[in-house]
Amino acid sequence: MARALQLAEQGIYSTRPNPRVGCVLVNEAGAIVAEGWHQRAGQGHAEVNALAALGGSAKGLIAYVTLEPCNHTGRTGPCSQALIDAGIRRVVFGMQDPNPRVAGSGLARLRDAGVEVQGPVLEAGCRALNPGFIKRMEQGLPWVRVKLGMSLDGRTAMASGESQWITGPAARADVQKLRARSCAIVTGIDTVLHDDAALTLRAGELQLPEPQCSLALANPPVRVLLDRRSRLPAGSRLLSAGGPVLLVQGEPETYADAAVPYSHLSLPEAQSDGGDLRALLEALAARECNEVLVEAGSRLAGSFMAAGLVDELVLYMAPTLLGSSARPLLQLPLEQMAEQRKLAITDMRAIGGDWRITAHPVGD
Repeated sequence: MARALQLAEQGIYSTRPNPRVGCVLVNEAGAIVAEGWHQRAGQGHAEVNALAALGGSAKGLIAYVTLEPCNHTGRTGPCSQALIDAGIRRVVFGMQDPNPRVAGSGLARLRDAGVEVQGPVLEAGCRALNPGFIKRMEQGLPWVRVKLGMSLDGRTAMASGESQWITGPAARADVQKLRARSCAIVTGIDTVLHDDAALTLRAGELQLPEPQCSLALANPPVRVLLDRRSRLPAGSRLLSAGGPVLLVQGEPETYADAAVPYSHLSLPEAQSDGGDLRALLEALAARECNEVLVEAGSRLAGSFMAAGLVDELVLYMAPTLLGSSARPLLQLPLEQMAEQRKLAITDMRAIGGDWRITAHPVGD
């Protein structure tokens, strides 16, 4: 199962909106005879790819799969039936599928066909691989990851808004991987106006091996701009490259010269300094977005935090000081100690000359 998890991780940048899944086929002696992983939606699932890689009879083999085999026909056929037809005698699964269309029925189909079923195994690792898919299926919301770059004194930009560059090239390359694993990148109009941000994937900075790099570039995240008053300039870099754009606007503006496909979304009071952010996330979940990356200024990032909509903070901290007049990490007005937002740090590591801190909000 640990090997199946390693295989599943290869699809971290390309399987959306599907979950990342790995499969290992083992003989009676415990030796791996074939393996596969799901690469992208519409193509073979991990089990089917492993069976195809086998190139022979699977009768009597054991299948280790990180996620319960599917039991419905979508863009591909049901993997549970494919395993039955191949003659697999036992299936070891990592976790049950949270998708209501599966939700135990794949395991039941296997048992009804006389296949031995065992699991869950390494369930925590399997769940950690697909936080967005699980949350979307269980709560109807995507996993929200807020990325911020800051100085050692917790500042994100000078008072003028100048922020390029606080962190170094290694940290910026690392952010490319956060973008690549996301279904959507959310930002506000002020960030785009100030930096002419494009929020694109760049092959040179992704630093991924093949085929992961090509798969990621072929399926870039949708870039979501909160622009209630339709202030986006027609010549913005956001509209010139990098894949699809979703404009969240009060009165939709038409951009005849846009070089990328774009669409509009109207939400009640949607705006870069607050608004109905939960409705935005529900709309993105309805569009099959699993993981959402918020790359915005302190105001919009603070609004997500204040609304209790942040699942994970990724902070890149540079060894520099910007001073007391620089902009804070988040605009989150708190006046009493009882109001503090507690975090659990789950990872801290050096990225080039900077530090990356990963943290999750925790309850009282």
